[in-house]
Amino acid sequence: MNGRKLGLKEQYWREFQIQEEDLEFVYNHLLETEIPLTTEELVRLILAERIRREKENLKRKQADAGAIYYPKEVYSVGQVIQFPALNWQKGKVLQVRPGYNPDLPPFQIMEVELESGEVKSFAMGLDAHALNEMTLQSDEDLSVDENTILSQYGSVLQRRIEEQLSSNPDLVRIAGRWFPRALLVDIHVGHLNLAEAILEMEGGGPLSTRALMEQLDLPKDVNAKLIEFSLNLALQEDERFDEVGPAGKILWFLKRLEPAEVQTPPAFLQYFPQPYDEQRVLPLLEQFEGSVVDEIDPQICPKIGEDEATIALLYPHFRSGTLPLCDVFYRFFPTAYESPRVQFTFVDGHSGEKFSGWVVRPHRYVYGLRDWYLKNECIPGALITIQKGVEPGEVIIRANRKRPTREWMRTVLVGSDGGIVFAMQKHNVSTLFDERMALVINDQNALDQVWQNAKHRTSLAHVTRNMMRELAKLSPQGHVHAQELYAAVNVVKRVPPGLVLTILLDNRWATHLGDLYFRFVEISENEG
Repeated sequence: MNGRKLGLKEQYWREFQIQEEDLEFVYNHLLETEIPLTTEELVRLILAERIRREKENLKRKQADAGAIYYPKEVYSVGQVIQFPALNWQKGKVLQVRPGYNPDLPPFQIMEVELESGEVKSFAMGLDAHALNEMTLQSDEDLSVDENTILSQYGSVLQRRIEEQLSSNPDLVRIAGRWFPRALLVDIHVGHLNLAEAILEMEGGGPLSTRALMEQLDLPKDVNAKLIEFSLNLALQEDERFDEVGPAGKILWFLKRLEPAEVQTPPAFLQYFPQPYDEQRVLPLLEQFEGSVVDEIDPQICPKIGEDEATIALLYPHFRSGTLPLCDVFYRFFPTAYESPRVQFTFVDGHSGEKFSGWVVRPHRYVYGLRDWYLKNECIPGALITIQKGVEPGEVIIRANRKRPTREWMRTVLVGSDGGIVFAMQKHNVSTLFDERMALVINDQNALDQVWQNAKHRTSLAHVTRNMMRELAKLSPQGHVHAQELYAAVNVVKRVPPGLVLTILLDNRWATHLGDLYFRFVEISENEG
C-alpha cells in the first residue's frame, strides 16, 4: 500500500467554515500585496493555505505520534502506535494473544484502544501483508487537485467565505473585490463633487474610474491600484453615483441623469401581486406556444439556442420600450457582481446603429427600446431576436422584418365610454409576429387613459371577463385561447399568465374545453 493521500474528504469541503486564522491570512496577504482580490481569487488562496496547513499537521502527526503500525512488527502491552489507515489515529496496546490461521505462519493479535475509545484487533509478527509495503508520505503523496475541489465545491466555498468577509469591518468590497479598509486613500468631498461635475459634462456617463482619476487631483506617490479602489469605494458610498459596469468592468453614472425608467419600473410594467397556486396552472403554462417570456412569472421561459433568442413582444414591454428577462435570457446581456443596473450598447442587427440600453436586474427587464420599436414599426406580438454582440458590452437586436403586407389583425379600439373593443381590421404589417400575441393599437393616447383608469379602479377578474367577451366575438365558435387572452388582458393591466389561467379556472363565465381553449358563458355579474 502506498502512502496515504491527504485526508480532506468531501464532507470537509461541504461543511467548510472560514476560521480566524483564514481571516488573518487573507488580511495579511491583502496588506502585503496591496492588490484588491475577488472572492474567487480569495477562495483559491484560502484553499491553498488550508491544504498547506493540513500537510504540516499530517507531517507533525507522523513525527510526533510514535511508532507506525506495520503488521510485520511486534508491539508490547502499553505501547502507543499510530495507524495511517485510520487517519493516523493513535492507539494503546491493551493485551497480546496468539493468532491462528491455518493458511498463515504463526502470528499474534494485539487488542488496541484507539483515541476514539473504540477497541480493535490488529495482527502483528506477520511478514506477508500488503501494509508492510506502506511508505511515509512525501510532498507529492500529499498532493490535492485544487481545480477538482473548486469545480465541485467552488460555489459553496465562495458563499461561505463571502458570508464571513461581509461581516468583517476591516474589509471592504467594491465590484466584487475585497480590500483592507486600513489601506484606503482618503477621498474627500471635494474629489466627489468634481467627479459629479465631470460626469455631468459627459451626459451622466458612463466613465471608468481611471478616466475620472485622470481629472482629479489625487496623490501621485501612492499605488495607483490603491487610489483606484479607494475612489471606487467612495463613489459607491455616495448616493449621487451609480456603478453600472458589467462584471469585471467598473463604470460610473450620475443617478439623477439616468432614465427614470431605470430607477423605477415604468407604470406599464408595475404588477401588484395576487396569490395563486402556481402548481395548479403549470400544466397549462407548459402548453403556451412560441416565444413567450414574462419576467414576473419564472415558469414562462422558453428553451432557446446558444447563439440567439427570440421574444414575442407583450404590450406593456412594447409601450415601455423594454424586454423581459428570464433566467436563460441573462446570458445574452452583460451582468454584474453587485450593480442593480448595468449600462450597455444595443446594436441594430440590420443597420448597425448603436444606442444605449440598461439591464435592470432587480426587476428583470431591459430598458431603452421605445424609439427603436417605433422606428422598426413593431407591434405588440412582434418577434424580437437578440444575440450576444461581437464586442464585450454589446447586444445585437433585430426586428424580424418582412415585406409590408396588408393583413387581417386583431385591433384594439377604445370606445367613447372608455371601454375596450376588439375588431378584425386590415393593417400594413412589416414585421414577423406571434399570431397568438399580435395586436394593433388604433389610438395610443386613448389606450393610455384606459390603462390609467383600470390601474386601481378595475378588478383583474372584471378586466379578464370583459376581454374574454370581446375576443369571443371574433371566433365563430365563441372559443378563446388562453394565450390570446393573456396578451389582451395585458393591454389594460399588467398580469402574469398564471394568474389569468387561475381566473379562468375559478369563474363560471369561463368553461375549460381542453388544452388552452375556453368558452365564454354569458351570465350576470352577480352569478359570476
